[in-house]
Amino acid sequence: MATSDPTVVLVDAYTSGKYLPPEFAALGARLVHVQSTPEFMPSMPVPDLSPYQVRVVHRDLDETVALLVEHSPLCVLAGQEPGVLLADALAERLGVPTNGTAISPARRDKYSMIEALRAAGLHCAEQFKSDDPEALVGWSERARDYPVVVKPLSSAAGDSVVVCDGPDQVRAAAKAVLAAETIYGEPNGEALVQSYLHGSEYVVDMVSYQGRRYVCGVWQYRKRLLPSGRNVYDREHLLTPNEAPAPELMEYVSRVLDALAVDYGPTHAEVIVTAEGPALVEIGTRIAGNMHPGFHTRCAGANQAALTALAYLRPDEFLARYAGLRYEKLSEAVCCTTSTTLNGVVDGIDQRAVDEIADLQTVYGLDVKISPGDRIRPTVDLYSSTLRVFLHASAMADIDRDYQRILRLKDRVYRIRDEAAGP
Repeated sequence: MATSDPTVVLVDAYTSGKYLPPEFAALGARLVHVQSTPEFMPSMPVPDLSPYQVRVVHRDLDETVALLVEHSPLCVLAGQEPGVLLADALAERLGVPTNGTAISPARRDKYSMIEALRAAGLHCAEQFKSDDPEALVGWSERARDYPVVVKPLSSAAGDSVVVCDGPDQVRAAAKAVLAAETIYGEPNGEALVQSYLHGSEYVVDMVSYQGRRYVCGVWQYRKRLLPSGRNVYDREHLLTPNEAPAPELMEYVSRVLDALAVDYGPTHAEVIVTAEGPALVEIGTRIAGNMHPGFHTRCAGANQAALTALAYLRPDEFLARYAGLRYEKLSEAVCCTTSTTLNGVVDGIDQRAVDEIADLQTVYGLDVKISPGDRIRPTVDLYSSTLRVFLHASAMADIDRDYQRILRLKDRVYRIRDEAAGP
């Protein structure tokens, strides 16, 4: 049932994927949502499907392709990480702009990802994977270069990533990975151990079309290493595009995309700058998790969601206006992600505390990440963080002042039920 309006297919538009529908709709597109699993993934908030004209639950590739052919889609892309492989397969079968399936697994599986970079001659971590904790310990002992990092092959958001200082910690971390599922409900058949990359960590976000790219932003991470070996997100701030090491990072990530055959769509790369140069932590072929269209446009002149829509729906305009260029830093900008030691069931939200944070001079917006009735737990990864707050100002000192206030207010946002007292 083709229409005169272009049709866009989004696969698994969880979390920041929610920012794509308004941008595509603003350019006149109809929207189709494909859910890659029979049920929504319980680890993530249920996506809002109201912007979509058609909703498809994927069970079989041929069946899903046949359903989509009726709508003559212009493009297919992942709304978030779990949809990457299916989006690649659907785009290829439908004959729309695609990164293809030849090395699609290397865009999700971290071992394959790093090996693709190694084959292309790019600096990257040493690594080993196995379904045997003792084999992972053996590799670490032969390397004799602690710390090492143990992680799942295909999860995200810091899930089960542990920095290990010795064989006992490697064994325990590997067993924990192998006994668990990813945040997407997939079994961990193997665990990955990698050499530890010493240096500062950065984010590089881009949008590509026909292999030509626009750099949306380069951000420096600040994380906190907990005694457990878990590295939790704290804050990230925007660099100016000419500020070292931003130019080096842009060039490196573009070479990463070439190695992974990524010519289309948004990408989110995490890179550590070591003494030997940049080395990839991982890259996702989807928009950044900390996307906020208004905030990014205010601070960097454009945003990844709007540029993605423009690239697919008006490629000539994207190529003429943005390809080969990079963002402009318009103000100091920080995204902070708060952690907690609280443990219990959230009985309610203290709106006065939320309003006090929202009213701070530098706060552009905030997300309250846990709802009444949900459990709040001590933070160990991105999904167990409690607030996401976007701040901007002409001077970093103003942001730092308000950031300290946020740290004092963050746990007041949630009222915790005394579980002993019952519901």
